[in-house]
Amino acid sequence: MAPERDNFMKTQQEHLRHAGHNGEPVEVPHETGPPRKNFFSTLGPGLITGASDNDPSGIATYSQVGAQFGYGMLWTTILCLPLMTAVQEISARIGRVTGRGIAGNMRRYYPTWLLYPVVILLLVANTINIGADIAAMGAALKLLIGGPALLYSAGFAVLSLGLQILVPYSKYVGVLKWLTLALFAYVLTVFVVHVPWASALRHTVLPDTSSFLAPSHLTALIAILGTTISPYLIFWQASQEMEEADHTPGEENLTFAPEQAPEQFKRIRLDTRVGMTFAAIVFYFIVLTTAVTLHARGITDIQSSEQAAEALRPIAGRYVFWLFAAGIVGTGLLAVPVLAGSAAYAVGETMGWRACLERRPGAAKGFYSVIAVATLLGLALDFTHIDPIKALFWTAVINGVVAGPLLIVMMLMASNAKVMGEQFILPTRLKIWGWLATAVMIAASIGLFVTWGK
Repeated sequence: MAPERDNFMKTQQEHLRHAGHNGEPVEVPHETGPPRKNFFSTLGPGLITGASDNDPSGIATYSQVGAQFGYGMLWTTILCLPLMTAVQEISARIGRVTGRGIAGNMRRYYPTWLLYPVVILLLVANTINIGADIAAMGAALKLLIGGPALLYSAGFAVLSLGLQILVPYSKYVGVLKWLTLALFAYVLTVFVVHVPWASALRHTVLPDTSSFLAPSHLTALIAILGTTISPYLIFWQASQEMEEADHTPGEENLTFAPEQAPEQFKRIRLDTRVGMTFAAIVFYFIVLTTAVTLHARGITDIQSSEQAAEALRPIAGRYVFWLFAAGIVGTGLLAVPVLAGSAAYAVGETMGWRACLERRPGAAKGFYSVIAVATLLGLALDFTHIDPIKALFWTAVINGVVAGPLLIVMMLMASNAKVMGEQFILPTRLKIWGWLATAVMIAASIGLFVTWGK
């Protein structure tokens, strides 16, 4: 706003305060920022991202770890929590400051030979993951009520697709936030089964270092890291901050509204910490539940989340089985839109399309086409003879390959004054944790190939 216009507006406001229609004083409210929010409404992108981290495929990974190693991998929650929190907070800051997602910033500041492979691999990995999650949801519902799992899977795919296309983001985000409550099913299971807490807590803070370099433990660690620090989560949260800034009254990206930075960074920090802590707690409790029940009885080979639920029924009782299976359905309904949406944001920004869940389908045809194709291709995989476990393994490999280079780019981007502006480059705290997460993910990727076939 030009200085002349500022002075004119101030003069007019002063005049109006002292001269109403009948000579009575009229008080004109000053311009204000975004309205104050309660705690739950403050939570958004960080909470949804953290909850979607525990999708049915993630539940399968954690169940495998708990069944195979018992309490032996509980310590990884302490390792992962600060790393995943830092990565997602950095992603959120990029989206809020620049008003663009990760792909949009890569397209603007980095070469296409780097952007295109990352986005293509993300699209492939997300599509496979969508297929695995939809299949797990159908199988879980079959466990609960009987009937044809494939038909249920198709229904879940259509439901998810319909909500994303027909419901505006401002309303749909509320549905996603409430779906995060499905994860409490895995919190409740721990209080139903008997847990020797002293032993569990000892293994959490004092890991058995003698087995660290064993191939099986290293593979499990890589799987956990690939699940908790995943490329699709990075793309999603940055894009959601962009959406929030565009469609929340009184809010803008910080390039145009730097005065909002203190409040927005505080909100992002709180939102991300709550979301990632919630994700880590659920991860911990799934590993703990399967360790106490399945591993303790010699059941160490779990290949899917629904198999874990079925195995729990005779051991832990019908209530735990029902909670575990119902949780798969709820988390799938949350995760599938995030997987499809993150792929669509990445492709849309790469191609220069309008990438926005708030727009009607007719105004963002390319964007919604990617959501539809990714979801329907994922569903189609469930009707083939492709082994879902092998498919998820390759998804983990792809995510591992993409995560390291993507984190390097993200860290350089968030520390670049041309991208973020001088005043919004990363503080030292986030630089340290972000580069540490990058180093850990690169080391994990190298470890994956070193232990390949062992």
